[in-house]
Amino acid sequence: APLAEGAPGAFRLRDDCALFTPEPGTELVLKTDPIAEGVHFLPGEAPADIAWKALAVNVSDLAAKGAQPVGYLMALSFPEAPTRAWVSAFADGLGQAQARFGCRLLGGDTDRRPGPLTVSITAIGAVPQGRMVRRGTAKAGDALFVSGTIGDAGLGLALARDPALAAAWGLAPAEAEALLRRHRHPEPRLALGPALRQHASAAMDISDGLVKDLDRMLRASGVAGRLAASDVPLSAAARRFLLHAPGRQDRRLARLITAGDDYEVLAAVPASNAADFRTAAAAAGVPVAQVGTLTAGSGLQIDAPDSRPLTLDRTGWDHF
Repeated sequence: APLAEGAPGAFRLRDDCALFTPEPGTELVLKTDPIAEGVHFLPGEAPADIAWKALAVNVSDLAAKGAQPVGYLMALSFPEAPTRAWVSAFADGLGQAQARFGCRLLGGDTDRRPGPLTVSITAIGAVPQGRMVRRGTAKAGDALFVSGTIGDAGLGLALARDPALAAAWGLAPAEAEALLRRHRHPEPRLALGPALRQHASAAMDISDGLVKDLDRMLRASGVAGRLAASDVPLSAAARRFLLHAPGRQDRRLARLITAGDDYEVLAAVPASNAADFRTAAAAAGVPVAQVGTLTAGSGLQIDAPDSRPLTLDRTGWDHF
């Protein structure tokens, strides 16, 4: 209930439904993206981390639409009754996340059912009327940008499963911890919203891997794309993995650009807006890098660092 304080339509969680009135001149942007134990987080992970991630993955989608989160509904499904300590830690983590993202709990439900622990959040965002940035409106000639760095969360998940990989990859302790944090604590790029609304023709968040989500944008927009793998921004830890992990380097690079859980923004920006987009992103404190271009036609070509086409065994995460 304390998580609903300050949201008048939540009624302190004492009613069956919440009431929400959008600000004049805005439209609502809605997103549901549940997370489940064993799929999005590992058994035994800290409840505060689970809570943060549950809200962050939804807010990331709103950020890519140029929207600001204003509230959310949550359904918790437990395989067995949780302890008071677990719920308290979960609520603390959720409180930290909603304070960071600027939204409050409006309502939801809690139940017990067979299956893994599942947290289902429906996030509500607001955007100026007619200004939501869609993913299917990219144009031939647009430049492709990504925010932040790519592939860190996928490496963080591998480290969470097998900490010994840090030594095999030549990582310093701080680098290993940074990768783990990217997996457990995504940071939605909310500050990029105004730049997206003003300069981008299309945008979406990267959750299932850069390649897979870029292909989704291309198909939805009816255009073709070319991705320069050498231009994809990598963290220091990911670069160390690229240099020292076993196997062929092109396979290691493919792993980074197809890993899920990045929760960065992929944006298509008209060439005439590219410089202004970079400037606006920098002013917002969000690093962005151009990684490719869009052309007429269909399909995606990925250029390896040696300019040869890069072939992939998979394009990204797929639940099915």
